[in-house]
Amino acid sequence: MNLTGNTIFITGGGSGIGRALAEALHTRGNQVIISGRRKGVLEEVVKANPGMDFVELDIENPASIVSAAEKLVAKYPTLNVLINNAGIMKPDGAEGVVDEAVVTSTVTTNLLGPIRMTSALIEHLKAQPSAYVINVTSGLAFIPLALTATYSATKAALHSYTLSQRYLLRNTNVKVLELAPPYVQTELMGPGQASDPRAMPLQEFIDETIQVLGTDAIEVLTQRVGFLRNGAGPKDSELTAQFNDMLAEGAH
Repeated sequence: MNLTGNTIFITGGGSGIGRALAEALHTRGNQVIISGRRKGVLEEVVKANPGMDFVELDIENPASIVSAAEKLVAKYPTLNVLINNAGIMKPDGAEGVVDEAVVTSTVTTNLLGPIRMTSALIEHLKAQPSAYVINVTSGLAFIPLALTATYSATKAALHSYTLSQRYLLRNTNVKVLELAPPYVQTELMGPGQASDPRAMPLQEFIDETIQVLGTDAIEVLTQRVGFLRNGAGPKDSELTAQFNDMLAEGAH
């Protein structure tokens, strides 16, 4: 992917990986537009990065997605990159009675959100000389974290959807990439994650991700996520047990 001269829309760009990725791409000469629900947070990011723009978006609301897409296309007719980054991650208790609100919100945000957002922009992207859809999944798409079973399942589903989407768009100008982060120092699951020594430092993750993004790779992976990405297969049940046991031991 050419890392300069693009017009890039990033969902969930107000914090964490979304903000860091937006800022990294902004400094490389791209027009970057971020989105989220919290207008104040978006204004703060844009103020810190002159030239960046934002659009308010409730990724759980189909009408909000359509409205945001219409505003984007009208204001930025050269929009050619969509990064589906918005996501939530909460413990969901798959071993018992689940919280209906948590699982519904997780599926709507993490899976239906990217599907709907891409659908709202895909015909515009097809009309560009060169365009990209980048779906942010997770290493947990391949080996799940049992504590967040629904989150892991949505990322596995988005991985599968990405494979189909890539195939179906193979004869168009739209390339479909998958960005699967490892455990990164953000506040996705709370403030403690940002300082967890087991997690990959955010800047280190961004630096390595940008380097891979600048190649022809269809999967944007850091070295740290390799053991999860390569774990999918006949032994994934055994590896899931080993992975979750290791995390449980490390938490004590």
